[in-house]
Amino acid sequence: MAKKTETGELHIPSLQHVDMTLRIIGTTPMFQNRMAAKATQTLLLGGAKKTAAERKEIKHHPVAEYRMSAEQVQSGPTALGLRVVAVKAAMCSAALETAGITKTSAQRLLFMPGDHYALYGVPELRMDIVRSADINKTPDVRTRVFLPKWGAEIKIRYIAPTLSASGVTTLLCNAGILIGVGDFRQEKGKGSFGSFRVIGEDQEDAEWDDLVKNGGRMHQLAALADPECANEETRELLELYFGEVRRRAA
Repeated sequence: MAKKTETGELHIPSLQHVDMTLRIIGTTPMFQNRMAAKATQTLLLGGAKKTAAERKEIKHHPVAEYRMSAEQVQSGPTALGLRVVAVKAAMCSAALETAGITKTSAQRLLFMPGDHYALYGVPELRMDIVRSADINKTPDVRTRVFLPKWGAEIKIRYIAPTLSASGVTTLLCNAGILIGVGDFRQEKGKGSFGSFRVIGEDQEDAEWDDLVKNGGRMHQLAALADPECANEETRELLELYFGEVRRRAA
């Protein structure tokens, strides 16, 4: 805010970028659900009516859909990524419930460089019965990447002196409690997945150390190639699917 000096001169403080790094660790599991390649192709090229042969095919291919739901990155310490825009959106939404800052101010004063943060944690395959977005709320089966334990290192650039390091940290903490990231997150009200806690870049934390050691690229690629089922319901559905595949092949 501009202030007048003793001589009456108007003093306007200069703004500057400040970079900081924080780490988030999931307090509840997280779903990833990247838009499937088929859906993006339909958006680009338009849909086409299914042929009679296509209508007879099995509707879902769980393992393929599991891999397509993952936000995969080509290089870095992990094979999975957390979208940068998801973290910024969570912080901006948290500003609605945080005294001293508005959502519009958070959108202007926070800069989140890049597309993805490295996301640690071993993915599992999970299938859930969901309701589609059509007018009839048609039930369907959705297969997604499910991370029981996860964490990521977040790089944030903010405007000082309007914002401070402690203020940005508080906003991210509030985002972890009130909003979350991924599908069925706390913000949506129907689930409480994707919640997280915040630690400093150099803060000692046994859970973070375990995620980095046992949830990096090598472990994630192995889990994408040969997934484990997240629960018994998923295991039963997957066995039913493979049984039907074998029956039709015979």
